[in-house]
Amino acid sequence: MKELKTKNIFENSREHLANERTFLAWIRTSIALMGFGFVIVKFAFFLEDLSLLLTSPDDQVLKGYSSMVGVIMIAVGVIIAALGFLQFKKTEKQLNQQFYASSSWLPLFMTLIILTGGGVLILYLLSLI
Repeated sequence: MKELKTKNIFENSREHLANERTFLAWIRTSIALMGFGFVIVKFAFFLEDLSLLLTSPDDQVLKGYSSMVGVIMIAVGVIIAALGFLQFKKTEKQLNQQFYASSSWLPLFMTLIILTGGGVLILYLLSLI
């Protein structure tokens, strides 16, 4: 009986560990997005302060969208962390039931977000040229 219990403990360990590694990869991605968004917001504040020092109060200061882009990146990072956790729990439940059906909705969502954000940034930068 003890041999059967030991076999059940380690039977799906590789799959569960792979699921955890995938979840941690999504968490690293979300942390990177949030960190980069934070840097963008702080840099926007720095540029705003610098422009106030270099221009007179009568000059009109050009407002950029970098603060908004940074906040959006932080929000996307939070959303990716939440969706990664939901995907982790769904896969964990499937592995415990010894049934797994792959799903690509989270990578598809992330790809669409990055493509959309990149396209918007390209159009914005082209309009400044």
